[in-house]
Amino acid sequence: MRRKRLTMLVGAVAVLAAAVTAGLIASTGSARDAKAQKGYKVFLLPKFIGIPVFTQNAVGAKLAAKELGDKVTYNGPTDASATKQVQFINSAVRQGFNAIIISADDPNAVAPALKRAQQRGVKVISYDADTQTGARTIYVSPPSAKDIGVAQVEWVGSQIGYKGQIAILSAAPTAANQNLWIKYMKAALKTKKYRGMTLVKTVYGNDNDTQSAQQAQALLQAYPNLKGIISPTTVGVAAAARVLSQAHKCNVRLTGLGLPSQMRQYVKSGCVKKVGLWSETDFGYLAEYVAHNVLTGKLTGKVGQSIKAGHLGKRTVLKGRTIILSKPLVFTKANIDKYHF
Repeated sequence: MRRKRLTMLVGAVAVLAAAVTAGLIASTGSARDAKAQKGYKVFLLPKFIGIPVFTQNAVGAKLAAKELGDKVTYNGPTDASATKQVQFINSAVRQGFNAIIISADDPNAVAPALKRAQQRGVKVISYDADTQTGARTIYVSPPSAKDIGVAQVEWVGSQIGYKGQIAILSAAPTAANQNLWIKYMKAALKTKKYRGMTLVKTVYGNDNDTQSAQQAQALLQAYPNLKGIISPTTVGVAAAARVLSQAHKCNVRLTGLGLPSQMRQYVKSGCVKKVGLWSETDFGYLAEYVAHNVLTGKLTGKVGQSIKAGHLGKRTVLKGRTIILSKPLVFTKANIDKYHF
């Protein structure tokens, strides 16, 4: 009888322990669910604010955040400055943001601050312009660097009969995305198809309208036989288009990466035949989806991991912990009115 009572007592304790454990699990799960329902605080940090390309990124990121239950705060320097970006990184950490999405002005200069943020538990996602790989979890890339670089060489080459002098009007000398695209442009120019084209100079307008216009004017003066200009930056290509139009030099073929809203008048007038880009709204949208899934633990940067990014569909992590947005869009007189960003 005593043994039977002991067995019953042990059984009761086991049941009680199981109930307590289940309660703890349920409590922990409820807390986790409550946090997920509350949403995450995400800081979107562009190279600088005040231009349409980054404003559209914010529109897309906030749209995604609304779908996901997060809150995106958009802010940054008023001019391209890695030093000023660091100040915003540090401020975001102090304010308790769960993640930072950054377009790095200088991949090396911002890396130490981003690494400190990671040590404090803040997740870092780069987009548009990458930082050091150790300073972020995933890089949300525009169309592949090779696709962008080669496409721009083809766009200008097809307009000048694949012969003659060309120049590049870039953003800042430290801009990682620009430098990578230019690397692939130079590689393409060495191939048989483009050997008749000569890159005479690469100049930098620092994503400043006035400086970019001055650099475009200087190219026209220094190279009277210039056949084409590639400007892989929305600020630079718009400034160059204005310079060519005002100087009646539209025979110098301009291409690059430009917003339809900025380039429409020049494309429709015929001064610019074609430029390209991608949906900047979708760019911010995808970056926020990636940030959210990094925060939930679904994305760690492992190659092959994938998510469903809202209306963009499935996106997969590739080598280098990179997720690519899309293929380039090309804008011409025939289709530019279809795009409104």
